[in-house]
Amino acid sequence: MTADRRRPWIVGVSGASGTPFAAAVLRGLLAAGEDVDLVVSRAARLTLLDETGISFRDAHWREDLAAWLARGADGKPHTFEVADALAGERVRYWPAGDLAAGPSSGSYPARGMLVVPASTASVAGIALGLSKDLLQRTASVTLKERRPLVVTVRETPLNRATLQQLVALDEAGAIVLPASPAFYAGATHIQDLVDFVAGRVLDAAGVEHGLYRRWRGELGGGRPA
Repeated sequence: MTADRRRPWIVGVSGASGTPFAAAVLRGLLAAGEDVDLVVSRAARLTLLDETGISFRDAHWREDLAAWLARGADGKPHTFEVADALAGERVRYWPAGDLAAGPSSGSYPARGMLVVPASTASVAGIALGLSKDLLQRTASVTLKERRPLVVTVRETPLNRATLQQLVALDEAGAIVLPASPAFYAGATHIQDLVDFVAGRVLDAAGVEHGLYRRWRGELGGGRPA
């Protein structure tokens, strides 16, 4: 796709536990031939370091992203081959503190935004329109431009305030998609559970994928052969 016709999905990664969900969504988008703009919050960097040992650095983001996306949900490095997908302009990275970045404006071309995982703090910030960083600002722009916004909340239990904020996001047009894996697809590995959630995120965005086995209305149909 030429630069002037590029229309990416914006993926916002907040500080909630669940960085493997974000990695699976990113791999799914790239496998589907979609362009991606990535925003990683400051809190998400700490979570990523804690969950994977990877430091996400502005100056070396492409190298760090490659290491992250190549890692399986079980922590094993070099599980996925992603080098070719990260070449060229398919992926752009915007620092979370850059409020003048492209996605901060409604005139920036984008298909929509996927916030995965979404912390309760990011849910509150988006619902209240705080725009305290680029992730929240971009989500607000996505809503005002009536573009698809999928918020993959990862928290349990949920208190009253967060529940009210999720209802507000639903009323504003967002899709609230809890990170809730299912077992009917015949999961035999942690990666299967992660990929199910990532697949549901891509379903909500209308992006084709093969991340999980779909229900066909047959009992036992999800069991591995």
